[in-house]
Amino acid sequence: MEWQDVRRRIEAGEDQHTEFKRGLGDLSAIGRAMCAFANTEGGLIILGVEDPRRIIGVKEDTERVQERLASFLQTGCSVPVHARTGRFEGPAGWVHWIEIPRQRGFEPVRYDARVWVRRERSSVEPSATELQELYNAFGYILTEERAVLDATPAHIDLDAFRSYLQRLGFDTTDDPQPDSLDDLRNRDVLVEIGGELRATLYGVLAFGKDPQRYTRTRDFRIECVAYAGDDRACEVLQVANSAGRLDEQVERATGWFLGLGRFESYENLRREDRHLLPRRAMREALANAVTHRDYAITGSQVLLEVFEHRVDVTSPGALPNHMTVERVRAGVNPRSRNESLAHFMAGMGFMERWGRGWLIMRREMHAFNGTEPELMQDERNPFVRVTFCLRPRDNEGATR
Repeated sequence: MEWQDVRRRIEAGEDQHTEFKRGLGDLSAIGRAMCAFANTEGGLIILGVEDPRRIIGVKEDTERVQERLASFLQTGCSVPVHARTGRFEGPAGWVHWIEIPRQRGFEPVRYDARVWVRRERSSVEPSATELQELYNAFGYILTEERAVLDATPAHIDLDAFRSYLQRLGFDTTDDPQPDSLDDLRNRDVLVEIGGELRATLYGVLAFGKDPQRYTRTRDFRIECVAYAGDDRACEVLQVANSAGRLDEQVERATGWFLGLGRFESYENLRREDRHLLPRRAMREALANAVTHRDYAITGSQVLLEVFEHRVDVTSPGALPNHMTVERVRAGVNPRSRNESLAHFMAGMGFMERWGRGWLIMRREMHAFNGTEPELMQDERNPFVRVTFCLRPRDNEGATR
């Protein structure tokens, strides 16, 4: 870009594609703008200008400024930012500029470990929906076999991995044992990216030391909420986040639910304390929700919501592989969206033969209070929801 073009941009003022900076004093602001322009439609950062469109010149040594800009473009963001720099000396001093095209890569550019986008004249963090669209635009759809780029072999809990193998019947103590890295790679826990080993999403969620530590996975957990009434506008009584590996998430969310309270029932003059719902039905619903959810949908959690008369378990994503609500209710054996995670949860004892989950929940609820669990999906949003009634229904369909 020539000085005449830069001068016209200065005269037009700041907009979605142009930002002014007085100098290099605030590198963090320059970093956010670089990242935002790189992630959206590109843009121009001009140093030595302040609002309103007044050229003041950069006071630092011009060669030193160019060196610092070149270094910052290489190391300031999560990946090197490919940009052109220029400068011009006018009556007020040197004006420097950075012309940043939209970047193309494996995933969006980050500054300060966060993704930034351009919105009108500001560099801001994207909403959950915008972030998902941005990842899709970069062509990075997270599935269980894809690498979580920040996750290294050191982030995998080898004790948890070996414990899982022992549950499957493998002897992990008798020599000779395979090399740990080879074993993890052969079992799809690790994958090679650019000559280095990285953990897959399956590896992180099944055996990770801290599965929610990464930008892409921080919302892959169960959010638990109890309300005072029958909709989300009612007072919130309790909130908890069940994080960790998938098996830990299910155990923690089930424990939270069982801790909400009990009620008394009488049969043959004998008092019995009962949970709000059968433990097995709740555990089955949560295990299916975390196993079969669509992990390409970021920014959304599995929801366990307890209302006055019902419990909802909501999982992001539509039913996988052309399954329908009717086929699930019939107990048809499906092919999971996440085959490795399904094998893991089955091996850990959280799931039985696939296709029986709905039948188990139905049987448990019939024996518990005579109600039928409900299953629905919304393909536009999308999500799948299982609903349990907390009380039997009367002849007119209302809960007692």
